[in-house]
Amino acid sequence: MFKRVFLLVLVNFLVLMTLLFITRMLGVDRFFAQTGLNYQALLIFAVVIGFGGAFISLALSRVMARWTMGVQIIDSSAASGDEAWLVNTVHNLARGAGLNAVPQVGVYPSEEVNAFATGPTRSRSLVAVSSGLLERLDREAVAGVLAHELSHVNNGDMVTMTLLQGVINTFVVFLSRAAAFAVAQASRSDEDDSAFPTMTYFLVSIVLEICLAILGSLVVMGYSRWREYGADAGGASLAGRGAMIHALESLLQTKELVDTSQKTLNTLKIAGGGSWMRLFASHPPLEERIARLRQGA
Repeated sequence: MFKRVFLLVLVNFLVLMTLLFITRMLGVDRFFAQTGLNYQALLIFAVVIGFGGAFISLALSRVMARWTMGVQIIDSSAASGDEAWLVNTVHNLARGAGLNAVPQVGVYPSEEVNAFATGPTRSRSLVAVSSGLLERLDREAVAGVLAHELSHVNNGDMVTMTLLQGVINTFVVFLSRAAAFAVAQASRSDEDDSAFPTMTYFLVSIVLEICLAILGSLVVMGYSRWREYGADAGGASLAGRGAMIHALESLLQTKELVDTSQKTLNTLKIAGGGSWMRLFASHPPLEERIARLRQGA
C-alpha cells in the first residue's frame, strides 16, 4: 500500500510540474501576470491543470508501478506452485468482493515485506506482492494481505484519492500564482513605472508550487491513513477477521525482527519516527489497526 500511495503522489507531482512547465513555455503565466491576473480565468486554469495532472497520474499508475518496481505479471494459465496459489487466491477474493474483472497479479523481486494494489479503475487493477512477503509470511497471512489490497480496489480508493489530489493540485496552482502576483506587485514601489517584474513572479510561483505541493501531500497521507481502516474492515469481510488480524500481527512480528537501520517494513503500514513524522505516514500504526479489528471496529 505504501508503494501505491508513494507512486501516486510522486507521479502526480512530476506530471503537475511538467504541465506547469509546458504552460510557462507557452506563455500562459506571462499572460496572467501582465494582464492583471484575472482570478476567474486563473481558477479555470487551475482546475484544468490540477485535475488533468491528477487523472494523468492515475492513468499511468499501473504502468509506472510495473516499470519502476520490475513487477512480473503471472500468467495464470502457466502458473504453478506458489504463483498458482497466489493467482487463485486473488481471483477468489475478487469474486467474493463482487469485482466484475479480476485484477492482474504480479510479483516483484525485493526482500522487503510489501504488497500493493493500483490501477485506474476496478476493471484495470493490479495486485502485486514482493518476493520477501511470500518468503516471510504464511499463506493465511498472505491471504489477509491480499484481501486488504483488494478492498482498496473494491472501495475505489485510487479514484477517490485522485479526486482529492486534483482538488489539492487546484489549490497549489491557484494560490501559488495569486501569491506570486501579490509579491511581484508589492516589490514595485509607488514611483516605479517599470514593466511588471515577471522574473520575480516566476521565481515566487515556482517556490510556492513546490512548498504547497509538499504540504498538500500531508492531506493525501492523512486520507490514506483513514482509508486503511476501511481496507482492514473490507479485508476482514473477505478473508475473515481472524485472517486479517493474523496478517497484521505477522507484519508486526516481522517488523520487530527486521533491522530497522537497514530495512523498512512497508506492507500495510507506514508508521514510526517522531510524532511530526507521522504526518508523512501513509498508514496508521499496526498496533492501532489490530486493536480496532479486535474491537470489531
